[in-house]
Amino acid sequence: MNPDIIKALILGIVQGLTEFFPVSSTAHLVLFPWFFGWGGEIDTLTFDVALHGGTLMALLVCFFGQWLDMLTHQRRMLFFIILACVPAGVAGVLLHKVVEHTLRSPLVIAASLVIVGFVMLMAEKDYAKHPRRTLGQMSLIDALFIGLAQAVALIPGVSRSGITITAGISRRITRESAARFSFLLSTPVIGGATLLEGAKLVKHPEAYHLDLFVAGFGAAFVSGVIAIRFLLSFLREHPLNVFVYYRFMLAAVIGGAWLLQR
Repeated sequence: MNPDIIKALILGIVQGLTEFFPVSSTAHLVLFPWFFGWGGEIDTLTFDVALHGGTLMALLVCFFGQWLDMLTHQRRMLFFIILACVPAGVAGVLLHKVVEHTLRSPLVIAASLVIVGFVMLMAEKDYAKHPRRTLGQMSLIDALFIGLAQAVALIPGVSRSGITITAGISRRITRESAARFSFLLSTPVIGGATLLEGAKLVKHPEAYHLDLFVAGFGAAFVSGVIAIRFLLSFLREHPLNVFVYYRFMLAAVIGGAWLLQR
């Protein structure tokens, strides 16, 4: 098998798992090529977005029924999701080039992993001290607060799921409901980014090896479905702490590798 196809499959699996686990998919997609010296198309933002297309498909499959219900009956929740998408959409348009060319740095990623990890621990510290609300009990302020948090996830290492689930928990929403809202909220954001970058593939397909993109897309879809179902089940009973410890460990590895390369 073509070695580049194997790399694309590996990155697809990594994307599918880390997009939904609160450990930052962008960090892993930047770090894998950096650690292993991988270059070419698999180390580009366009390929990253193709992988996000796979996780977008995973979201649509897993939450198809809920989206259908929101479109036909639960329009209040649909309005909340649209409202919460606005901050990330505006930030994405304004800061797209800065994120692509300036913030994809190992040190930025390591710092983000640690800082947001501590924020996650703080949110979990008070979890049992307050009564918790479910998805159907969310308010307009909850949705807007989580949407503002999602805008911060443009910084590599923050983790969209990590910061939005944590924001939900800090608003006294149950972990599972916060995760479910996080996944619903990420659907239009990932969809918008996929369409924006996907236009490059449509306009200039000859400039890319489409077999790499198909392999990565498929791997991200399958692993994404597994990750979504696992995390929703896991958060019914368990805190985010294990993911925080992983973030700290990953930040230490990044810092150590960076120092060795100096």
